[in-house]
Formats: sequence, structure tokens, C-alpha cells
Amino acid sequence: MRRLHQAMIFLLTLTLTGCDRKIAVDPPPRAVDAAPTPQQMSLIAVPIDADAGLLRRALERAIPRILWTIDRREKQCVPPQRLKVFGRRVKVTPAIPCTIVGRVTRGELRLRGEGNEIIVDMPLNARIAARDIGGILKGETATGAAMAHTRIRIDLDPDWRLRGKARISYGWTRPPGIDFLGQRITFTDEANEKLAPVVRDIERETNREIAKIPVRNEAADIWRQSFTTLSLNRDNPPVWMRVTPRRILYGGHGLDDGRIHLKLAIEGVTESFVGDRPNAPAATPLPPLERGAPKPHLDVFIPVVADYDELEPVILRALVKRSRRPFDLPKIGPVTAKFSDVTAYGSPGGRIAVGVSVEAQPQRIRQAPTHGRLWATAIPVNAPGSPEVHFTDLKITGDTDGISGDLLIKIGQSPGFSAQIAAVLTQNFARDIAELEDKIRHAVDQRRKGDFLIRTRIDGFEIGQIAAYGNGLYLPVRMTGSARVAYRPPR
Repeated sequence: MRRLHQAMIFLLTLTLTGCDRKIAVDPPPRAVDAAPTPQQMSLIAVPIDADAGLLRRALERAIPRILWTIDRREKQCVPPQRLKVFGRRVKVTPAIPCTIVGRVTRGELRLRGEGNEIIVDMPLNARIAARDIGGILKGETATGAAMAHTRIRIDLDPDWRLRGKARISYGWTRPPGIDFLGQRITFTDEANEKLAPVVRDIERETNREIAKIPVRNEAADIWRQSFTTLSLNRDNPPVWMRVTPRRILYGGHGLDDGRIHLKLAIEGVTESFVGDRPNAPAATPLPPLERGAPKPHLDVFIPVVADYDELEPVILRALVKRSRRPFDLPKIGPVTAKFSDVTAYGSPGGRIAVGVSVEAQPQRIRQAPTHGRLWATAIPVNAPGSPEVHFTDLKITGDTDGISGDLLIKIGQSPGFSAQIAAVLTQNFARDIAELEDKIRHAVDQRRKGDFLIRTRIDGFEIGQIAAYGNGLYLPVRMTGSARVAYRPPR
């Protein structure tokens, strides 16, 4: 707000008047209102990650390597062969019995993601032998391969219980079978019969292991720690953002890089403060889960506030410097002046008031110095979205001990004089806002706070309407973007 300091100095120096008659004027009233703290609703992504390797290892333990075995005598491995002789079908070879032995084993399980589903791939390998085939052959061995797929769709209940709905599909990429006497003998029916209960076991184990993921505990921890206050700018000035969660949304899940991602987002109120760090809000119990399609967005107003007591010494230093040259006033000529006791504060009606004690001595008139207290009030304004600030509705008052003080104050209140002051006060605060934006971007990029790793992306800043309040000049700047909070407790 450096330019604002300079602007108020101009306002005082241009309203300086010599004074000759006692005029008693009360100072402008003080405003007691405070700059508002706008509350915006933001949606902050807080995904919960679960190690998919835990699910895979649990299924590895639960599902045996040898899925089933077979050892049985079949009366008819090869059906009787018939030929058509004289219009009749005649059996030329009898049914050939055999003993079927073998087993189906599984390979290593693999997990992958496909949309909102987790897929467990389970390779199957069959090795089946047909022995004592009709007493003719000692045995033929058949091998086959299949791939079973467990498709898991995870869902969260409102009470935070994780459920998994699994379905199994598989197909033989190479059906087990042997060639004998010009025929292909396959054993897919036998294999399918044995695999049916295995499929049910896989579904049951999958659902049981998914239910063991401690979602509620982690969600409660995240919810509690989300009631927090974060630093947006460390100093010059210190700026804080306070987050007060209202509800938590679930938008599905995915599998990536060996981890199950539960897509959660916390919707809450975001507020910002300048100065001392505000207390974090009191945490509430974890609410029931709500469904939604959380698209994270960050929305918060950054109050750019200039404290009036910070303006006062700056204004006085500049006035003392200006007093090295005389002031040339109409009908009076050059006037030397000394300044002291600068006061600045907010006044009702969105005005800023600045008062300064003056000792003035006209150089062409031999008289005792005139002492007085001059006051200037004006309303700061800017166009929507513009950093250029103007001052309108300028009013000049004073309290002097000289007989001509009223005349000089009327000159200061004339329309032409007011227009001149308004033109001098026009300032552009684009650089000040750019410096604040740069500080905030660096401050919120990525940080760790407790068990959280916070990543923030700033998409833009929008300038609001400047206003004077009892506690300072306030220029709201709306910050928009997105935020993602990863739960990374120490291992």
C-alpha cells in the first residue's frame, strides 16, 4: 500500500491553508466496523490410498496353488465307433474306458485397474492324463491354459463400511485334451465342474479382504485434521486461510501404481485473515458419507488491508520533507509550514480521515504563526476488477486559531480544488497486488503439515471493490484454483 501512503500525503499538502481566525471543528467521527472476512465454499480433494499389495497378498494366501485334482475311472473315454452297413449303423469298436488323472494349478495373481473396477488376473494351468486307455496305450497327457479374471467394484456405505462386489469370468485359451484314434478328447467339462466352487471361494475371499481396509479410521483422522489454519503468506503482511469442513463426498475409486485410490473430497468454508493467526475451528465428529462427483476447487478471498497506524509515520515523514519549500496560496502568497501529529483512521460511510497539526507563517504578513488542525476525508473507489484507485467526495475541515482560516478552508472545499486533489490521488496498485500474488503462489505450492502433504494450484486472482473500514483500508482479492491433501502419516 506504498502508493496509498503517498496519495494521502498529497491530499494533506494540497489542502494546507494559512489561518487567521479561530475555527473550532470536531474531528471526523471514527468508524468502528471491521473489514469483512468473506466465507467461500471450497472442495478440497482428500483421497484415501490403500495398498493394493495387501489385497493381492491376502488373496495369495487364501487361494491355494493347486485348485483341484482328479483321479477317476471313466467307462467311456472314447465312445463306440459305428459304420453304416446295408443301411444300418453297426458298432465296429466298443467304448474305450480310461483313467483320468490330473490337476489344475494357478499362477501368480496380478492386480490392475480398469475404469472404476479392480481386476485380479489369475492364470490357470491344467495338466490331465488319460491312462490305461482300453489296455492299448499306457497314457496320453493333455495340457491346457485359462485366464480367470476377478472384477471387483468397490463401494462405500454411508456408515463408512467398504464393500466389494466381485464377479469371476474365465476362458480356456488352450482347452486340455488329447488326440486318440483320430479324435480329440477334451476335458473342459471336468475342469469347469471343478472350478465352479473355486470361483465362489475367490469371490468370498475378495469381499472379505476388501472389508478389512480401515477406511473409517483414516477418514476420521483426515476429517479431524482438516479443521485447520494454513499460512498463505508469512509476513509483510501475514495472511492465513482457515478451513472449516462441512461434509465429505465420495466419487468412486481407481487403481494406480499398486494403490487403491478412494476419491474423497471435503467441502468446507474457506476464510482468510491478515495479521495474527486465527484459532483453528473446533473439529466435529466424522459425518455420514455423501455421494457426489467431487471436482476440487479452491475459492478464498485474500484481504489486502492497510492499517491506518502504519500510514501515519509515512505521511508525517513526507510532509516534513515537503515543508522545506513554501506553499504558494492564492491571495496570500508563499507560506512556510511545520507539520506534526498525523492521525489517520476510518470514518463512517466508507471514508478515510486524515488529520495533521499545522503551524503556518505567511512570508508577506508580519504576524504570529497560525496554528491549526486540518482534516481531509474522501471515499476510495475502483472499477470492478481494476487495481486503479480514485478518491471521490473530498471534504476539507479545520480547527485554527487565525482570523482568516475560514476563507482558506472554503478555498480547499471549492469544486475545482477538489477535482485537482482527486486527480493527484489516482493511483494504480497493480504492482502491490502482483507482489502479493507472487508471495502466495510460492507459499501454497506444496507443503507438509502434520500427516498431510498439501498441493495447491492457483488459477487466478480477481480484484474486488476497495473500501475503508474502522480497522483499515480493505481491497479484497479473490483467489481461485484447486487443492489436494494427501494423507501421508509417518511410517
